[in-house]
Amino acid sequence: MSDAYTPLFPSLCSYLKVGKRTLRNRMVSAPMGFPDLTEDGCLTEGAIAFYEERAKGGAAIVTISEACVDYAHGKSHGRLINLTNPGVLAGLTNAARAIKRHGALASIELNHAGMLSDFDVVASERKGDSNYHYGPIDCVVNNTEVRGMSREMIAETVKKWADGAALCKRAGFDMIMIHAGHGWLIHQFLSPLTNTRTDEYGGSFENRARLALEIIDAIRERVGQGFPIEVRFSAMEKAEGGVTLESAIAFAKLIEDKVDILHVSAGGEPDFAVTHPSMFREHGCNVHYAAEIKKHVKIPVATVGKLGEPEDMEKIISSGEADIVCMARALLADPYLPKKVEQNRPDEILRCIRCFVCHAERMLTQTRVCAINPVIGREYETRFIPLAAEKKKVLVAGGGPGGMQCALTAARRGHAVTLCEASEALGGNFKCEYNVPFKAAFPRYTETMSRLMEKEGVEVRLNTPVTPEFVAEFAPDALMIAVGSESAIPPIPGVEGKNVIPATALDKREGKIGHRVAVIGGGMVGCESGLHLAMSGHEVTVVEMGAKLAPDANPRHRPMLMDELGKFLTTLTSTRALAITEEGLKCIDSEGKEFMIEADTILLAAGLRPREEIVDALRCTAPIVEVIGDCVEPGTVRGATFRAFHAALDL
Repeated sequence: MSDAYTPLFPSLCSYLKVGKRTLRNRMVSAPMGFPDLTEDGCLTEGAIAFYEERAKGGAAIVTISEACVDYAHGKSHGRLINLTNPGVLAGLTNAARAIKRHGALASIELNHAGMLSDFDVVASERKGDSNYHYGPIDCVVNNTEVRGMSREMIAETVKKWADGAALCKRAGFDMIMIHAGHGWLIHQFLSPLTNTRTDEYGGSFENRARLALEIIDAIRERVGQGFPIEVRFSAMEKAEGGVTLESAIAFAKLIEDKVDILHVSAGGEPDFAVTHPSMFREHGCNVHYAAEIKKHVKIPVATVGKLGEPEDMEKIISSGEADIVCMARALLADPYLPKKVEQNRPDEILRCIRCFVCHAERMLTQTRVCAINPVIGREYETRFIPLAAEKKKVLVAGGGPGGMQCALTAARRGHAVTLCEASEALGGNFKCEYNVPFKAAFPRYTETMSRLMEKEGVEVRLNTPVTPEFVAEFAPDALMIAVGSESAIPPIPGVEGKNVIPATALDKREGKIGHRVAVIGGGMVGCESGLHLAMSGHEVTVVEMGAKLAPDANPRHRPMLMDELGKFLTTLTSTRALAITEEGLKCIDSEGKEFMIEADTILLAAGLRPREEIVDALRCTAPIVEVIGDCVEPGTVRGATFRAFHAALDL
C-alpha cells in the first residue's frame, strides 16, 4: 500500500473559486497565439490540439489567444481568430470542448489592436477594408493613417467586444479574458502617451478608463452574472509619461466590482522585453506589480512573466503575492508541468531555456515551435504515433541535446536503447555554458533528460566513444549518430598558444582565464561567452569579422543580447584577427589599420565544425544509420531536437 499523498507544493495545488467556476489548482496556461489558422481566421485541428495539450497537462485554465473582435480594423498578427466570421463558431466550440474534457476551464482572450492593426501582418494577408486604422487620436503609425475614433466608432467597437464575448459563451467557453494591456486598443486609451483626447474619453484617468468600463459593462450584460470575466492589463510601460503602477492600481480598483480576475502584466508597445522577460532577467521579475495591486483589491489577482519554477510559484501563492500564476513559454517547454507539480514530480519538468525560438518562429514563419520540445506545433499529428511494431536494438552515439532526444523518443516507442557518450558527462556543447548564470536552464535540461531517459530504460554509457569496432561488437539494428561539433580553429599565427581557450572548453578552463579577454568571433557563442566573462568581472573585447554581431541569434533574442553587451563589454565589428601573441590579439580594421588588443586570454569562438571524421567512419556500420544534429551541420538546439525526434519515429 502506497504512502498517503502529501503535495510538495500545497498552495500551488489548492483550488480557487472564481465566479461560478472552480480552478483545480493555481497554475494557468497564459494566452498564447497559435498561428496555424485558416486564412479567414478559423481554428484548425492543429490549433485545437495545441490548446488541448495544456489541458491534458493539468493547467487549471487554458486561455486561447488572440480572438479579434474587429477583424477588419483590429487584427494585429498574420493569423488571428476572427470573431466576426460566421464560420468560426464550430472551431471555437470544438476547442472549448477539447479543453474542458480534460478538467480545465476553457477561456479565450478577446482583443483589438487599435492603431497597431496590421503591425505584424504581411501585405498579402492584410484584411483591412480601408487604408486607415482606428485609435484614440488622429496620427500616423508605421506609415499608416490612424483615425481618432468618433463616438459612433467607439459605440460600434464596444458592441463588437460584447458580440464576441457572447459568441464565445455560446461556443461553451467557461470564461473570457479582456486584453487591456501591452499597447493594444484599450491600453492606448488608458495610456497618457497615446490618448491626448479632449472629450469624455481623454484627459483625466477616469475619462481614459471610460472605454474599458463600457466594454466590461457591455460584455457583462451579454454573458450574465456569475460568468467569469478576466481583465489583462499592464501595470507599467517603459516610456516616461505612460501607464504607471499608481495608475494601474487605480484602474484595478475601478474595475474590481465588475470583473472576477485581475491579470497583471507589464509593458506597452514596443516593450517586448518587459512583457516577455529574457534569460538575462530573474525569474518572476514582474511579480511585484501583481503583489502591489493585490494589496488594494479583494478579487483574485493573477501574475505572469518568466514563471515556471515550482518553488518560486509556491512562494508567490503562499505569501499572498498573487492568487494565480500564469505561464506561457514554460508550458511550451513542458505542457505537463502542472501535472508533474501535482504528482510530486518536479524533477521531471523540462525547464524553458528562454531562447525565444517560440516567438521568433511566429515572426519568421508564422509557426509555433519550441527549441527543446519537438511536439509543439505538431500536437495533432503526434497523437497518432504508435508504439514500434518491432522492437529494435538502438545505439545512439553522442549525448548532446540531439542524442538525448533521440534516445528518449526511441525508448518511449518501445525500442531497447543504449546511448554512448565519449566524454565524462552528457550535454554536448551545452556543457560549455553550464557555469553561465543566465544559462542556468541548460544544466537543468541535461539533468532532466538524463532522469527521463533512466525512467524509460535507456542505458547510458559515459566515457565510451563509438567506433566501427564498437558498433560491430554491439551489433545494433539501428545506429543514430549524434556526435556533435567542435570549435573551428582559425588559421591564425599563435592559435596554439597557452593563452588560447576554445569557447567549447569554457566550463573546464574558466578558472584559468586572465582578467583581460579578447574573444575571436562575434556570433552568438562568442557574444554570450564574452558577456558572461564580463559580468564576472573580466575586461572583455569581442572581435567580429562581419559587420553585424550575433547574426545567428533569432530576431527576438538578439535585441536583448545587444542591450546586455552594450552594458558590459567592448565590441569591434568589421575587424579581423591577424595574430595571437603573449601580449594579446593583433587585429586589422576595415580601413586597413593594424592595432593590438592587450589581453591575457584569447577565447576562440570562430564557429563550430561537424565531427565529420567520426561520422564518415561510422557510416554503413549498421542496417540503419541516421546522422542527426551538429555533426551534419552546426545549427540550433531546435534543429537538433526536431531532427532527433523524427529520426526516432522513423525507426
